[in-house]
Amino acid sequence: MAKKDKNFSRRDFLKTSGIATGALIGGGIIGGLIGANTNQQDTASPTSTGTSEESMGAAGGVRGLVFFGNNAEFEILNQATERIFPEDDLGPGAIGLKVAYFIDQQLAGSYGENSKEYMQAPFYEGEPTQGYQSRLKRNEMFRQGIQLMQQEAQSRFNANFVDIEGEQMDEILTAFQEGEIQMRGVDSQFFFRLLRQATLEGVYADPIYGGNANMGGWRMKDFPGHQAAYINEIESEDFVEIEPQSLGMHD
Repeated sequence: MAKKDKNFSRRDFLKTSGIATGALIGGGIIGGLIGANTNQQDTASPTSTGTSEESMGAAGGVRGLVFFGNNAEFEILNQATERIFPEDDLGPGAIGLKVAYFIDQQLAGSYGENSKEYMQAPFYEGEPTQGYQSRLKRNEMFRQGIQLMQQEAQSRFNANFVDIEGEQMDEILTAFQEGEIQMRGVDSQFFFRLLRQATLEGVYADPIYGGNANMGGWRMKDFPGHQAAYINEIESEDFVEIEPQSLGMHD
């Protein structure tokens, strides 16, 4: 597949996204809610194809999927996250950081199942300030949204989502962002916000949750991750570059 054009910078996106990335770097909102799937990154029986670079784990092993049983849906998510957080001269994008694998794990856990939230009727359309007001679980929203991305690509461009140009993907994602896509049980603008938030979580959350491969998201911000101590650096008056460490690196 031809490399998609990337005509906007990550810096521009972060300025306009409304997301305070500093709140995400330390571990993540989504990642902080999930504990059950943190050891499911590299399984022996993958459901995704093992031939592409995107299917390879950090240690070179093939990664499996824990929520998506359909690799076509996973690849749509993969490309959508890359449009939200594209590779540029500052570092890797969402695909290189394995963000879609992070989201896959979250959707299979309590975040995707809304297992820690009240989900009983009655359901009414809430005000914008009231937050989550849908009968759908998050993983149901994601699956529906991904299917609609495919339908929009076929309707608008007579092609699969993963095969259209980058600007065409942006057109579809913008339609979601503007609330122009009809979804069942949820507003498409709300879904887009979930997708964008989950993408940034996958970039900056601790790698034990499946994303932020090689701590690349942290390296772009010179964030040290989870150090055991700073006793050797705390007295320095100069900026100290520290090799980042994941929680998984501590016994």
